[in-house]
Amino acid sequence: MDIAALVMGLTFAFIWSSAFTSARIIVASAPPLAVSSVRFFLAGCVALVIARALGQSFRLTRNQWRATIIFGVCQNALYLGLNFIAMQWIEAGLASIIASTMPLIVALIGWMMLGDRLPWSGVAGLVLGFGGVLVIMGARLEAGVSLPGVALCIIGALALAVATLSLRGATSGGGNLWVVLGYQMLIGSACLVIPAALFETWTYTPSIGLTLAFLYTVFIPGITATWIWFLLVGRIGAVKAATFHFLNPFFGVLVAWIFLDEQIGVMDILGVAVIAVGILMVQLAKQNVPRI
Repeated sequence: MDIAALVMGLTFAFIWSSAFTSARIIVASAPPLAVSSVRFFLAGCVALVIARALGQSFRLTRNQWRATIIFGVCQNALYLGLNFIAMQWIEAGLASIIASTMPLIVALIGWMMLGDRLPWSGVAGLVLGFGGVLVIMGARLEAGVSLPGVALCIIGALALAVATLSLRGATSGGGNLWVVLGYQMLIGSACLVIPAALFETWTYTPSIGLTLAFLYTVFIPGITATWIWFLLVGRIGAVKAATFHFLNPFFGVLVAWIFLDEQIGVMDILGVAVIAVGILMVQLAKQNVPRI
């Protein structure tokens, strides 16, 4: 892992974690599904304009279509859509902590159900990671956290884990990354617009904070972070790139504390540290599994 990969990984982890804070600001003034659908539509259009300017092909291979549809539905519609709904009731820091368990869920399912090899250090990392979640959840439950909000975040993390496992062996290829990115955003938008029309009132309270948070979410986490992630995976591989997820609990809680003044308790700090160590142990163990 060279300096460029390190900078890309740190940048991705920080941007990805900051999205929970901007989402929390947005849903305080706008309906979550409607604003998510609009967000994905705008981001998809921008990505396709960039693709056209770069001369990329708008035709996708079977693997590309598979990856695009799975990520459009599971990542954009389910994972991000459900997190936007949940953050009407729970804090951004807690949502980011739950979302950061995705690498642990992927490793657990792969080890228990798909026959993936995982050294003892990786198993210990799983125990530590989920133990850290229990530490935080225990403290939050005593403080009266919203159980429906937590449940939605957990379902979202499971959806993203399923998408990640489903894409093993499916590569983007073809040199049309921006087209894939644009299509998956539009698929996510299409999936959310129907429930938004059926169950939400499309009204919002305009403010400078809402506008800035919305634009930031569209162009920075929505487009820039995803682009950096694909570049990082292409540079060092998916397993090594996923190591940077261990920073998400730290960055997510930190950004929420700075911009939203969310309180951080001793058990939160302890739980975040344990989760981060667990994620790092799992990812390092997966890198060291001998190839057959």
